[in-house]
Amino acid sequence: MPPTSLVSKPHYPILDGLRGVAALVVVAFHLCEAHATSHLDQVINHGYLAVDFFFLLSGFVIGYAYDDRWQAMTVGSFFKRRLVRLQPMVVLGMVIGAVLFYAQTSALWPAIGQTPGWKVLLIMVVGCLMLPVPPALDIRGWNETYPLNGPGWSLFFEYLANILYATVVRKFSKLALGILVFLAAVALVQLAVTSPAGDVIGGWSLEPLQLHIGFARMAYPFFAGLLLFRVAKLRTVNNAFLWCSLLVIAALAMPRVGGPQHLWMNGLYDSLSIIFVFPLIVFLGASGEVVTSFSKKLCGFLGDISYPIYITHYPLIYTYTAWVQDKKIPWRDALPVAVLVFLLAVGIAYACLKFYDEPVRQWLKKKVAV
Repeated sequence: MPPTSLVSKPHYPILDGLRGVAALVVVAFHLCEAHATSHLDQVINHGYLAVDFFFLLSGFVIGYAYDDRWQAMTVGSFFKRRLVRLQPMVVLGMVIGAVLFYAQTSALWPAIGQTPGWKVLLIMVVGCLMLPVPPALDIRGWNETYPLNGPGWSLFFEYLANILYATVVRKFSKLALGILVFLAAVALVQLAVTSPAGDVIGGWSLEPLQLHIGFARMAYPFFAGLLLFRVAKLRTVNNAFLWCSLLVIAALAMPRVGGPQHLWMNGLYDSLSIIFVFPLIVFLGASGEVVTSFSKKLCGFLGDISYPIYITHYPLIYTYTAWVQDKKIPWRDALPVAVLVFLLAVGIAYACLKFYDEPVRQWLKKKVAV
């Protein structure tokens, strides 16, 4: 039997459900993005902030799951646990990206048709190892670190956050952690308000500016989530899942703020949402309870598919975007296909969860003694 302190803890079911709500909004956001001409007319305009919400949730949950376990857990065993939790779906996401790659041939990505199969396989293997792809191996032309499955960039920063937590930040006092979070908040506001595009979008490239964006988007929310866990005094909140879900959807669906003349205003919205609104949502969600059988099943389902849908949906988005752009399909005509792609993304995520992710994680836990 494992030590009591290493037995899996109960989840916060509402936080699981909120992660699923945000993941579904991300899929809808990316479908809408295929029809946008710029950030200014993007429908579900702030869906990109879901990444920052995920980082904050992750920091809170990591603190809850591991802060009191270090007497009985080594850094190595922590990394084993995180690898078992995250890596199987990273691998499958890259495989799906490779399988669908040539179906995405488009004027948007003229390099696809000229890319030899061996290079696609090489990029897939590199991606499965969670190594960022240098510009010389960019086979799509979007300068992505994971050109087969773009959202892999956020998992790269998730791993970096976990490494920083396990090796350094877990030892911080509340005061030291608070100072780190404050400095990260200042850096985030500076990035968002001075951004040439008026937002925090980015982080998926090895270019210095993109790395700056990625670190800024990871540092504040992840460590703010950890701090929130350590200092929050939870209260009883009725109907927390409903209200928090509405807040998440409202924050992510918010229309563009300020317009082209006042880009800094949208940057301010981004930073204030990440710094204040998202911690409030997590606090309220952690304070609530699910009381009905339906709510428990719904939160469980949404939580279960949240990670699989996030890490597997984007190859479908590449394919959908290529179709829309090459055929010049207006949103009204594309809507039935968009709905089909959305439902397909959910179905694929659930199938991946049940027939791959859960069995593989159970097998790995036995093999690496987690």
